[in-house]
Amino acid sequence: MIKNYRGKKVAVVGLARSGAAVSRLLRDLGSQVYVTDSADNDRLRLLAEDLKRRGIYLETGGHSLDFIRNKDLVVSSPGVSNKSQALLWADELKIPVVSEIELSWSLCPATVIAITGTNGKTTVTTLLGKVLETADRRVWTLGNIGKPFAQEVMNMHSDDFVSLEVSSFQLERIIAFKPKVSVILNFTRDHLDRYGDMPEYLAAKKRIFMNQSRDDYLVLNYDQPILRGLAKESKAKVIFFNARRATQDAPHLNPNHYAVMAVAKIFGISEARCMEVFRNFKGVEHRLEQVRTINGIEFINDSKATNVDSTVWALQGMHKPTILIAGGRDKNSDYRLISDLIKQKVKLLMLIGEAREKIRTAFKGLLSIEEASSLEEATQKSFKRAHGGDCVLLSPMCASFDMFEDYEQRGRVFKEIVNKL
Repeated sequence: MIKNYRGKKVAVVGLARSGAAVSRLLRDLGSQVYVTDSADNDRLRLLAEDLKRRGIYLETGGHSLDFIRNKDLVVSSPGVSNKSQALLWADELKIPVVSEIELSWSLCPATVIAITGTNGKTTVTTLLGKVLETADRRVWTLGNIGKPFAQEVMNMHSDDFVSLEVSSFQLERIIAFKPKVSVILNFTRDHLDRYGDMPEYLAAKKRIFMNQSRDDYLVLNYDQPILRGLAKESKAKVIFFNARRATQDAPHLNPNHYAVMAVAKIFGISEARCMEVFRNFKGVEHRLEQVRTINGIEFINDSKATNVDSTVWALQGMHKPTILIAGGRDKNSDYRLISDLIKQKVKLLMLIGEAREKIRTAFKGLLSIEEASSLEEATQKSFKRAHGGDCVLLSPMCASFDMFEDYEQRGRVFKEIVNKL
């Protein structure tokens, strides 16, 4: 992996949040930076103007071979598929392709704790950051959680800590990435629009510990046999958290809490300090976020539920008659797996987005189902159908990219709509 980027020609594929951050970082390090994105919209054009002012070369609306050819390195944004023409060209030309977290890690002097899993990553990353802060550590809470790693890496010192949320997409293109602590929270069906099958998805997740040594730590969920079995594949010290057994004595805690406590223990932080953080934690934005109560009707923003399992978590916590707003871009999910829970918890299913017909078919005959052409229409129709004591829950089970830039925009729009009701 390159350590000195001055004078290097680097192509960045994908102008999302991490793509923009790594482009600025590389420019500051003295690289010649070329950014290419297949999309073209108002948000990208605004971003492009800022990058151009910094002397970064940029193309939108498609990829050209000239932006890839003769480069020393290609950096891929997480949302970019390995089947992207730009990455296929790079592979053909034998140009190294890395993710933003790989490049940022190569420059990072701090202790990195990397957290992955199908669900719960943002909550655990946030909680762990807060726990470390209460123990007087200087902490950077970064990754898919909001700020990219590349945005802050040059501000870090050797005694700092990074609580880093990482996705399977980011792990696909690592080479030397080696966190001090790796955490795999859980593993359930997801992203089968990107991966051929579950073993391929697991292979991407497992990359989080592939470079770790006996001086490092791997934290695994003992309750899932498929994760428990990874212990024998790791060179790092393996630490399990066993939430199923522990929650019998502490029902107010969930697996996310036990994962945080397992990591905290590595660094000598007490359970009591963790419990204090848990008590004061208000939750993360877009994850079971209480928006407003109108005429006794509660509105909850769970836009971060981009897979079926995440919506299961949300519905299991619902104790009111629920109108569920769901739909978006399908990820080759099997919605029928939660038919019993939907029938038990949901009084009306309001569907939006590309996946609405597939979801309607999965739950046909189980409950009342309506459709809407937009999130605004879905929210307004749900409000009209709801009664005092009901809950309107946005928990889509799908990706957002058919209608929104990301789940965060979807959640913000939902909150804006609710606050105008």
